[in-house]
Amino acid sequence: QETPTSTTQESSHRQQRPTLCSLQHLNMSGIAAKLQHHRDRAQGFGTASQAQKYLNQDFESLRESCLERGELFQDEYFEALPSSLGYNELGPGSYKVRGITWRRPTELCSKPQFIVENASRTDICQGALGDCWLLAAIASLTLNKQVLSRVVPHDQSFEENYAGIFHFQFWQFGEWVDVVVDDRLPTRDGELLFVHSAEGSEFWSALLEKAYAKVNGCYEALSGGSTTEGFEDFTGGIAERHDLSSADPHLFHIIKKALERGSLLGCSIDITSASDSEAITYRKLVKGHAYSVTGADQVEYRGEAVQLVRIRNPWGQVEWNGAWSDDSSEWRYVSSDDRERLTNRSEDGEFWMSFSDFLRQYSRLEICNLTPDALTGDEYKKWAETEFEDTWRRGSTAGGCRNYPNSFWLNPQFVIKLEEVDDDPGEDQEGCTFIVGLMQKNRRRLRKMGEDMETIGFAIYELPEEYSGLKNVHLKKNFFLSSYATARSETFINLREVCSRFCLPPGEYLIVPSTFEPNKNADFYLRVFSEKNADFQEIDDSVKCHVEQIDIDEDDISNHFKSLFGKLAGQDVEISAFELQRILSRVVMKRSDIKSDGFTLSTCRTMVNLLDKDGSGKLGLVEFRILWAKIDKFLNIYKERDTDQSGCMSAPEMRMAVEAAGFSLNNPLHQLIVARYSQDLHIDFDNFVCCLIRLELLFNTFKALDVDGDGVISLGFYQATLCADYL
Repeated sequence: QETPTSTTQESSHRQQRPTLCSLQHLNMSGIAAKLQHHRDRAQGFGTASQAQKYLNQDFESLRESCLERGELFQDEYFEALPSSLGYNELGPGSYKVRGITWRRPTELCSKPQFIVENASRTDICQGALGDCWLLAAIASLTLNKQVLSRVVPHDQSFEENYAGIFHFQFWQFGEWVDVVVDDRLPTRDGELLFVHSAEGSEFWSALLEKAYAKVNGCYEALSGGSTTEGFEDFTGGIAERHDLSSADPHLFHIIKKALERGSLLGCSIDITSASDSEAITYRKLVKGHAYSVTGADQVEYRGEAVQLVRIRNPWGQVEWNGAWSDDSSEWRYVSSDDRERLTNRSEDGEFWMSFSDFLRQYSRLEICNLTPDALTGDEYKKWAETEFEDTWRRGSTAGGCRNYPNSFWLNPQFVIKLEEVDDDPGEDQEGCTFIVGLMQKNRRRLRKMGEDMETIGFAIYELPEEYSGLKNVHLKKNFFLSSYATARSETFINLREVCSRFCLPPGEYLIVPSTFEPNKNADFYLRVFSEKNADFQEIDDSVKCHVEQIDIDEDDISNHFKSLFGKLAGQDVEISAFELQRILSRVVMKRSDIKSDGFTLSTCRTMVNLLDKDGSGKLGLVEFRILWAKIDKFLNIYKERDTDQSGCMSAPEMRMAVEAAGFSLNNPLHQLIVARYSQDLHIDFDNFVCCLIRLELLFNTFKALDVDGDGVISLGFYQATLCADYL
């Protein structure tokens, strides 16, 4: 049984209300946008070197236009209005927004500066917003100038080419975006309301916060979060969190390998009260303060191997004074080579301590593993990275966790093939190391609409040999009923991302990401970082039709059926869609074992279109007999798959019934079927028949147009419109 974990880091504004999220990817404009997105990615847009223009705003052209007109930029997409502040506590009408005015830095001080000398942590002081998680991530940015210069482009100021416009770059769910803002900032009584610098005339951090608020919808959307979220949006990396009170037994080895890969490592000491913040212990460690881990090594000390870690205080002073500190006696008992290599006797904020002391003194460690394109030069080893974007949709691909065996199998499924073991495995850890990060997309932006983070996680299964190499098979319910998970995320939690590190033997493994409860709509982004190259791909059923054709001629039809047809068909000896509606509705309305309000005229027209061979728009005797056989088959499937005998088909039952009828469909098509044919995730008999008839008609039409038999057809606008209407 899975157990969810909630976190108080995330503000809760959840309300139950209808959402249109499940329909966003099902209309033609959504499909077109998705295709364009894939084209852009293929051409390199969204990479670190070619960031996407957020909302199509180009910084250079906008600034140039403002300079030519002699006007200061005003951002129409993030205006100086209450709606940009928030929706609840900072929403329009809230007492907390009274007296707020938007002012430019040039109105707040005589000589505003973008960055004074080098950006430092003292530029980042929290204001009246609960985004300390973000500020801690920004503070860590100042420790890595290469990363900082990408997020905060330095070629902007309040002097040269000043036009009231600034830009910043963030990583957002697989791509880099360049975000433009104007420099109107919320103030009260002449002071910045949110992030500000200690000395008051430096504004890069306040403008960075505004750009990040724009990406997330408003300032209030930034309230509550995890520092790792900021780490990732500033680097594009994948962040792990380690609780040092229950540390991984291989953590020292993990730290060493992370440093070899250029990862950003931060550590901190938890505070128990507000008065503890930045309180200095007798060992000269600062509580609630962001440190960075910069080294890991091992020395021989009095005949024993001692593991050491090097830590940096970004203040540049206040150093650990315990064992292995700069002037401690322990250094006298190591080799002269080690002593010369490792020691630096100066008050520079950087110091060594034993790994055992590190585990005792600090509370948590965060490792941000960087993507290969974030590292320049050959001095670092690089992770191999693979990523996928996908969706959970109510009734089709949102199956919930393993606690829901009837629907868990509906979730999207991914296979990773691990072939090469690690080069330098840790003790008792030979295998293939990889990190899985599951991230839900754009949830902060949905807070305005009453939604928040879903509770998410994933399970990993060893793939049996009979499924090895098969990429067009979506594993069904029976597999999961008889299989145990090999590994899983540490917890299901309502954070933007869950991330876990694994070391497994070579083989093929199935990764199933899910929300905790079924039928939750969300978009997600799944990444795998592996030490060695690994084949990672989504698996899904192929799209095929293997419906058995019913071959009947007039000699096969009984006299009784011919007589019945004659009475029903009338003088023209053919049945129109209107006549078919009356006949079928009369039949199904008499049945108590299926739920139906009778067949719609639309369904009956589709039936006629499928079987009308002579183009009369009506069904003759043989055509009607074939239709009758099809409906009888559909009825048997419907009753057989209605396992709870409700008289109606649930969405999971529908998926299996469609397969039993002879169709193999992938997840996007099942999403489309549920959206179009279900009412409150249930499908009655009329919609069931209509769906199957339209599917067969669509496959038949495609086959007729595929003259080369290569699975590709060329459609004109008129043909495309007709085909789109079939489903």
